[in-house]
Order: sequence, then structure tokens, then C-alpha cells
Amino acid sequence: MKKLAIITTHPIQYNAPWFKMLAERKRIQVKVFYTWSQAKDAVQDKTFGQEIKWDIPLLDGYEYEFVENRSTDPGTHHKNGIDCPGLIEAIEQWNPDEVLVFGWYLKSHLEVMKYFKGRIPVNFRGDSTLLNERFGIKTLLRRVYLRYFYRYVDRAFYVGLENKKYFQAHGLKEEQLVFAPHAIDNDRFFDSEEKLYEQQAKAWRNRLGYNDDDIVVLFCGKLYDLKNPELLISSVLQINEELQSKGETKRIKLLMVGSGPLESTLRELANSDIHITFLPFQNQSAMPVVYRLGNIYCLPSRSETWGLAVNEAMACSRAVVVSDKVGCANDLVSGEYGTIFRSGDQADLKEKLNLILNQDISKMGIKAQEAIGAWNFQNICKAIEATKD
Repeated sequence: MKKLAIITTHPIQYNAPWFKMLAERKRIQVKVFYTWSQAKDAVQDKTFGQEIKWDIPLLDGYEYEFVENRSTDPGTHHKNGIDCPGLIEAIEQWNPDEVLVFGWYLKSHLEVMKYFKGRIPVNFRGDSTLLNERFGIKTLLRRVYLRYFYRYVDRAFYVGLENKKYFQAHGLKEEQLVFAPHAIDNDRFFDSEEKLYEQQAKAWRNRLGYNDDDIVVLFCGKLYDLKNPELLISSVLQINEELQSKGETKRIKLLMVGSGPLESTLRELANSDIHITFLPFQNQSAMPVVYRLGNIYCLPSRSETWGLAVNEAMACSRAVVVSDKVGCANDLVSGEYGTIFRSGDQADLKEKLNLILNQDISKMGIKAQEAIGAWNFQNICKAIEATKD
């Protein structure tokens, strides 16, 4: 059985489950080398502005090792934040047949790529896109710069169409690219036959003051500039003003779930409007219910390499509205269960929200859940296992 060493920074709720699945499937032997040893128990998230400790198990079911990180400013926010002098030795002691690296820009991860290139196959996984790339001399120089680093990659597992374009733009050939879909733990978000999540969400909606027939637009995420939550609040305020001017009694509701540096600004923008409600950061175990508090999930980001919250919302049978700067848009979002608007364009966002409001939202949610089924951890594992020979 071949051995695959995975090099990544810290336990992440979107990766740990398929690490476990790879181990359980026993087609290959896996060991994960975590390089941000200071994050063994919790991550200090600079955007959330708080320490994040996930409340679901992330270290169960697979072999792992936390390699000492000696950085004086540890983290993923700069290249020297991951400085593990003993990493290559630790990997060599395990004697893998291949390595899989997340994050080439981190000091010790790049050292692994350079060291093992030509010795054993070097695999890479990332989700970068060209969606926010601007043409100019800086872009050309960056292309040259990145092509240099991707020379150390034998094979890249791309997550979707935009990510594939990114790898191709930086010198990787078709034969080096393997599709391994960006996925979440769908089973954790799917409801039971008894619809327990829906029941819990209905009770929570009632506590929030929503009626059963209220249409709630939901945002879940960090409240910071790149997510552009101001655009969503402004759009909902305007839609409701327009409904009022037409003499309509119905209003759409907006539920903002999360924490971050823009929270006070957003509350001021909402101006205590009774149709806009804020909830603080919710941990992972609550999310299958949280997504069901809304009827429509909206991700209005200015920049988003993928947007796994869209996967989660779809798995919770919710219609989705995303900006065209969200990496998953062209892979996941179909007119049958969602729509895409031009990033930063308030008029277009309002139009697309109104479009969904006039459709059978419940039916759209059912189709969304059906569509997301193929974007699963099993297909990630199969893609990695298929390249083992």
C-alpha cells in the first residue's frame, strides 16, 4: 500500500473528514503533518477577531503529527508564519511514496515542495482563481513569479472550473490536473427522515419573531469587507422601501449571522430596522439548523476563491444567490435553484433577489440539495486514490 504524506497548517472542518475517509477506505496509507502547532487546540482568527475552537472532532480516524512551528508570529497570514525546521525530517522518517501540499507560499511548505521534487511525486491542492485578476504589468510579473513555484508541482488537484483556469495560467498542463471537487460533509447537513433540523429551525425562527410564511434571506460568514455584507443590507432595505411604496404589506426579512470588524458599521446601516436581525458567530454543530433559518442564502462577496458556505446552504436545501466573484458560481449555481449577480452591482442583486422571490423557493431548495450530492468527499478520495500508481 502506497503512503501519502499530507502537509497542511491546522485541522480544518472542510478537510479533516476526508482525511479520515481516506484512512478508512484503506486504498492508500495517509499521515497528515500539521505545521501550525500553536493551533492544535484553537485558531486565533484575525478576521473574526476572536479565538475559534470548532465543536466537531477534527483529529479522529487518521494518523497525524503536529510539527513544531518556531515562527515568532505563527499563522497563515504571511509566508514566515509557518516555520518548521523539523518538517522535512519528520516526513522522511515516515518514508512516504508521495506528498500532498496545501499552501505553496508558506515557508516550510515551499521547502517541502522543493526538497521532494524529483525524489517522489509532489501533489498540490489549492482553490485560487483568476476572478479578481487585473491586467497590467503587476499581473504579468505575478504570473512569472507563480510559474516558478508551480514548477515544483507534479500534479494539482483542482476544485472547480475557475481553479483549473488558474493552474493552467501558471504553467500546469492538462495531464497534470486532476479534478477533486470542493466539498463539505453533506451527510452532516442533510436532514433526517423526521426532519429534525427543519423542526429546530422552525422553533428558532419563531423565537426570532418570524412567521411561517416570512421569506428570510440569510447571510452566514465573517463580517468583513471582502464578503460585502453592506451591499446585501442596502439591497434588502431598498427592496422593502419599494414594496412599501407600492402599497404592499409584505416585507422580506434579512438574517445576518456572524462576527467581524464590520459588525458595528452594519448595525448602524441597518438602523434598527425590524426586518433585519443579527446573530453572533455560530459554531459548526449549529450550522445545519442555522442555514435552515433562511429561505434563501446570499453570498455577495467581492472576492471568494470558492465559497463553501454555498455548498452547505445547498445541502440544507436552500436556494442560493451569489456574486460572480464567488469561485463556485459557475460550477454550482443553476437557474433551477439559484442565481448569480454582478459583484458590487446593487441593482442587479435586487433584481436577482426579486427573481427568486417570485418563484417556488421550496422547490428550488429541493433541487439545490439534489445537485450538491455529487460534490462530496468520496469523489475527493477517489481522485487521490486514482493517481496512486
